[in-house]
Amino acid sequence: MNERQQEILQMLVSRHHEYVLIKEFSEELHCSEKTVRNDLKVIQESIADYPSAKLIRKPGQGICLEIDGRDRAELYRELQTRGSSHVDEEDRIVQIAYFLLMNTDPVVVQDLVDRYYVSKSVIRKDLERIGDWFKRFDLELLSKQKVGLMIEGTELNRRLALTRLSQLVDDGADSFISAQFTQHEITIVRRRLEELQERFDLHLTDETFERIVVHTLLMIKRTKLQQTISLSEKEKTMIMVKKEYRWTVAFLEGIEPYFSVRFPEAEQAYLALHFLGGKFRYQDDEAIRELTGHDNRLGEVTDLLLRKLSEMHGVDFYSDPELFNGLTVHLNSTLNRLTYGLPVTNVMLGDIKRMYPFMFDRIMLVLEELEGIEVPEEEAAYITLHFQASLERLQQPITDVKRVVIVCHMGMGMSQLLRTKIERKFTSVLVLASIGKGELQSFLETSEADLIISTISLPDMGVPAIVVSPLLGKQDEERLKERLTYLEDPVQKGQKESVILKFANPFLVFLQQEGSSRYELIRKLAGTLMDKGFVDHAYIENAMIRERMSATTIGAGIAIPHGHPDLIHQSAIAIATLREPIEWGEEKVSLVFLLAVKSTDPAESRQLFQEISHLTENPERIEQLLSDRDAMTFLTHLGAV
Repeated sequence: MNERQQEILQMLVSRHHEYVLIKEFSEELHCSEKTVRNDLKVIQESIADYPSAKLIRKPGQGICLEIDGRDRAELYRELQTRGSSHVDEEDRIVQIAYFLLMNTDPVVVQDLVDRYYVSKSVIRKDLERIGDWFKRFDLELLSKQKVGLMIEGTELNRRLALTRLSQLVDDGADSFISAQFTQHEITIVRRRLEELQERFDLHLTDETFERIVVHTLLMIKRTKLQQTISLSEKEKTMIMVKKEYRWTVAFLEGIEPYFSVRFPEAEQAYLALHFLGGKFRYQDDEAIRELTGHDNRLGEVTDLLLRKLSEMHGVDFYSDPELFNGLTVHLNSTLNRLTYGLPVTNVMLGDIKRMYPFMFDRIMLVLEELEGIEVPEEEAAYITLHFQASLERLQQPITDVKRVVIVCHMGMGMSQLLRTKIERKFTSVLVLASIGKGELQSFLETSEADLIISTISLPDMGVPAIVVSPLLGKQDEERLKERLTYLEDPVQKGQKESVILKFANPFLVFLQQEGSSRYELIRKLAGTLMDKGFVDHAYIENAMIRERMSATTIGAGIAIPHGHPDLIHQSAIAIATLREPIEWGEEKVSLVFLLAVKSTDPAESRQLFQEISHLTENPERIEQLLSDRDAMTFLTHLGAV
């Protein structure tokens, strides 16, 4: 059977004992009714291996698949496992991981060899990589003699791994999970979710919408396989009183008939968590005030961030209502995720740390003050986007010439940052709105735009469009420049004294070092600063604790470890280059700046991080610094950056 025929059969299996009109198949699959009738002849032959399977036709009612429970389960399983045998290495690894996670029975290595036409040694190498990745989710891949491969771990962790399969390979596999479902299944779930949004006036971001679709599809499959989530009565009770649980129940009630499945309370509660931790687009001021009014903790965290970062930057963040609204809505989701133990991913964590190291560092510093709440760096990076967007709004004027609409599939923080960067860098632009993909059609019906700037591919909307990265890198700027008539020339500022050179000296520079670990190097550099009276003895341990919380890499092989400013007696920077790169979290590092700089001058602190950030964009200069063997020469080259 071809792909279309498999989709028709999948629709019949999911709606067995229910008659479906030929016209419905035709419209769903965008083909003629004659094509569907021919496909049904092929399907009739293909299901001959299942004794109880029979296609029943009734004039005026359509066609129905009659099949008993056992044959239906076997046919369903076969449809899910069909696919190409000849795949490249990355695709094979993702497929094997998915197969292991979804299978309820042990998997034999020889079956994988036969399926992918590769040797046992290749499969074993794949399994070793997959097994290491499973450990991130507290799952263990076991190999039992005469039994096969089995996964040991909770269903909750299996689901988590399934939704993160795109992280298993370097080139990503974001569309893989969706490809495991028929277009018919995906369409049903998407339509029910769209109806839910209309019914309860919800405004999910595109990112959250797609994530809930994927979680729901996986939930359907796992429930059909009788592999369901387990939650304690206390956990279920805590979730079931939330309005998000009511949304979930209403959503699933609209799905159950189509898939002939009943979801237990634990599954409903688990999906409700994803609504609780989801991101929503801007709500009106009254709704935002209601959020803070119902949750004292939300108001306290929002106020702490606004107050502390205003002090650190010398900027009144309270004066930006857009920041307050966006931050409040985002933190509401963040606190829900932390409360219910929902993990968060941030695919742009590394880019955010590299592009906005000062803001990220200040936010991590403030978040450490929260009692009883440990905020991971992925969440801190999202918060960074909100404040960075606000900082650029407060510091730059806006001019308008070209009418632009921005389509961003991610949260409001990323959306607002992209908007602010475009408005600041391109004075010829007037941003009419920043919206999700689903809102674009209706927006264009009522507003006239000259250009669409989108973070995702779009169909032809009748308006010129350009796709850019959500972080708007330099290449994106150049491409956008070509699409606009006028471009603001960067304001040329006079050269300032280098902050790095102000606090570094030849006695604090260590070149061509050999180190086995980042902690060993931090201890050496911080120890030097302590011996020379720049920092307190406690600074050494504090710098290492902070490093364990969040790796201080900022890209380009550079790391910027640092301790708490209160433990600094006198500002100084210790620097080391490494003969060979060493592992530093998820990256390799060759150049290290141990920053012990007091935060008494916000402008100076910002300039310091800007200098280091600019260095990451100059690989030739980094190569020169790494080859230097004399401290004075090194500082001379560093000052030329």
